[in-house]
Amino acid sequence: MKKGFWFVVLTLIVLTISACSSSAGGKDGEGDKTVGIAMPTKSSERWVKDGENMQSQFEELGYKVDLQYAEDVVENQLSQIENMITKGVDILVIASIDGEALSDVLEKAKNQKIPVIAYDRLIMNSDHVSYYATFDNFQVGVLQGEYMVEKLDLDNAEEPLNIELFAGSPDDNNAYFFWDGAMSVLHPYIDEGTLVVQSGQETFEQGATLRWDGAKAQERMDNLLSAHYSGEQVDAVLSPFDGISRGVISSLKAVGYGSGDKPMPLVTGQDAELASVKSIIAGEQTQTIFKDTRELAKQAVNMAEAVLSGEEPEVNDEETYDNGAKVVPSYLLAPISVDADNYKEELVDTEYYTEEELN
Repeated sequence: MKKGFWFVVLTLIVLTISACSSSAGGKDGEGDKTVGIAMPTKSSERWVKDGENMQSQFEELGYKVDLQYAEDVVENQLSQIENMITKGVDILVIASIDGEALSDVLEKAKNQKIPVIAYDRLIMNSDHVSYYATFDNFQVGVLQGEYMVEKLDLDNAEEPLNIELFAGSPDDNNAYFFWDGAMSVLHPYIDEGTLVVQSGQETFEQGATLRWDGAKAQERMDNLLSAHYSGEQVDAVLSPFDGISRGVISSLKAVGYGSGDKPMPLVTGQDAELASVKSIIAGEQTQTIFKDTRELAKQAVNMAEAVLSGEEPEVNDEETYDNGAKVVPSYLLAPISVDADNYKEELVDTEYYTEEELN
């Protein structure tokens, strides 16, 4: 009887320990799973927020996280992703530096049966991209173009207005969507002569800014001003990204814009970076597109959790994003246009920034 009693007790103890160990990592054993997150750079404020938001949300769910930044060096990102694959991560979330450069490393992920979620930048020419979480990138450009039409009152313009056009990085698929969205609105006004591009540089290739580099944008704007605006005034600049916008504004200020009889032209932007929101409040940059990285991170985390649980993630677009190898099922979030009139409502009231940060 005593032996039987102790056998039952020991059995119960073993079962209890086993149950505890199986649930210690959270539901479905997430604590035993690792998410590899590859971000492009820490030099842009938004990517830091993206990485931090995803890491905290994954860790709250019980996952381990390997978060790496490649500082806009493609070789660094390739090495980081290969290292994550070697260490055996369970899923990869990648915001690529060069969307064309990852096909070989994703083949390694495919061989190890590691799913891949493209984060905000579509990874090209690979059939091993499971899902894509992003914003409606064409709509970003549309919002920039529509803002210009409204604020410049282009439908009632009595004389032509001068505009210069900047595009994003040619190795980022999103840059083409931003450009196409903006041009879908602005091109009719350029064709009819209401908007004039004094430089004649009207194509994506002519306006492209490699790596979204503000210094390169400033240098190009310097050249445009010296070559084409000695007797003309710039009325508007299409900029797809806040870092480019700040470079353009630095160039404009250097030749007297924003003072005296040379008002600052309308300058668009994107990402609602802190420095650019402050610039908008100060009356320099005019507008930016707010893309709430908290919501994008949440969507990517939801997608990853569904994949790791063997479920189908929620998507709302299965037609738009063809990466050359497949149409990638995507979830698109809505961007928001922000200027001096609504930044408090969109950025402060939603606790994206505090009043203290903006002062």
